[in-house]
Amino acid sequence: MKRYIVLFAWALAVFVLTAQNGYQFSVIKENPITPVKNQSSSSTCWSFSGVGLFESELIRMGKGEFDLSEMYIVRRNYEDKAVKYARLHGHLNFAAGGSFADVVETLNDFGILPEEAYRGLNYGSETHNHGELDKVLKGYMDGIIGARNVTPVWFEGFSAILDAYLGEVPETFVYEGKEYDAHSFRDWLGLKQEDYISLTSYTHHPFYTAFPVEVPDNWRWALSYNLPIDELMEVMEHAIKEGYTIAWASDVSEAGFSRSGIAIVPDENAPENAGSDQVRWLGQSARERDADLRARVGVELLAEKNITQEMRQVAYDRYETTDDHGMQIYGIAQDQKGNPFFMVKNSWGETGPYKGLWYASFPFVKYKTLSIVLNKKALPVSIAKKLGL
Repeated sequence: MKRYIVLFAWALAVFVLTAQNGYQFSVIKENPITPVKNQSSSSTCWSFSGVGLFESELIRMGKGEFDLSEMYIVRRNYEDKAVKYARLHGHLNFAAGGSFADVVETLNDFGILPEEAYRGLNYGSETHNHGELDKVLKGYMDGIIGARNVTPVWFEGFSAILDAYLGEVPETFVYEGKEYDAHSFRDWLGLKQEDYISLTSYTHHPFYTAFPVEVPDNWRWALSYNLPIDELMEVMEHAIKEGYTIAWASDVSEAGFSRSGIAIVPDENAPENAGSDQVRWLGQSARERDADLRARVGVELLAEKNITQEMRQVAYDRYETTDDHGMQIYGIAQDQKGNPFFMVKNSWGETGPYKGLWYASFPFVKYKTLSIVLNKKALPVSIAKKLGL
C-alpha cells in the first residue's frame, strides 16, 4: 500500500480511537497526498504546499510518488527577489515569505529538483532553520542598497551566501540511473507552468478579471482571477470531487484555527455556543467570550458564523485576514452532524491528533481564504467560460 494511503488511514484511526476531540469525521472524497513534511523554523510554507500540490499532481497523472525539493525553489526565489529588491532600491518586501506563484510560475525558468539532489541543509542541521540565513541575506541586501553604488559583483556575493547555507545547486544529477538537470527533470515529470491557475475573491476589483492580490508576500505581483466567493467555493468542491488537490493560502491567526487540527469560525453570538441555560457567558466581556470559544475549538462542536462576501472584504481591508500560511487541500469530510470540512495537509510535521492533517470547515475556508492555485482542468466548465479560459 502506498505511504500516502497509510498516512491518512493511520491518522484517522488515531482520531477514532481517542476521545480528546469532539469531532468524528467520515470521508466524502479523499485524493492522494505524499507524507507530511516539516518546514520547521523556516517561513517556507508557500514552497512546501506548492510542492505538495505538484507531488499530488504527479500521483494523479499516473507518474507515481515523488519527493521534490522545496529548498531548491526557495533558493531560486531568494535570488529573484534580491534582484527585484535591488532594482526597486529596497522598496519591496524582502522576507522569507512567498506565494504559490513562486512555485508554479517559475517552472519555466527554474525547473525542479528531487529532494535527494538538493536538501538545502548545509549548516549542520537535520531540520530547516532559517533564522540566521534570513537575517544575513536581508543585512547583505540592505548594505548593498545603502552603499548607493551597486557593484557588478553584488549578486555573486549573495549567491555565495546561499551556497554556504543551502548548498550549491548541481548542474546535473543522477536520478534512478539517469542523468538530468532541473529543466530536463521537469520535462520528464510532465509538469507545466501553464496548466495552473490562481483564484481569489474580493470586491475591490471586478469579478472575472485578474489582479495581483495586495499582500506583502506577493512580491512577484502575480495575478489571480477574481470570482464571487460562492463560485470560488464551487470550484474548490468540484476540484476535490474530480480528483484534484488545491494549494490554499489562508489566514490562520483566528481563534478558530486550533492546534487540535480543527479550523472553524465559531459564532460568539450563537446561543447554543453559550450553553442551553445561557449562564456560561453572563457577565463576560467580548474578549472573555472569545477566549472561552478559543479554548473549546476542537473539543466541542460549536455553531459557526454565516459568511458573506462583505464579511470577507471587511476582514481583508481591516488586516484581519492576512497572508499567514500556505497549505494543501486534498479532500472533503463531514462531521457527525453532517457539516462539511475540507481535509488539509499542513507542513508543521506530524503533530496533533491527526498527525499533521487539519479539518477546515467550509465557513472557515469561505471566510479566510486569500487565494488558491489548482490545475485549470479542475475548473467547472461554466466558470472557466466566465474567465475566458
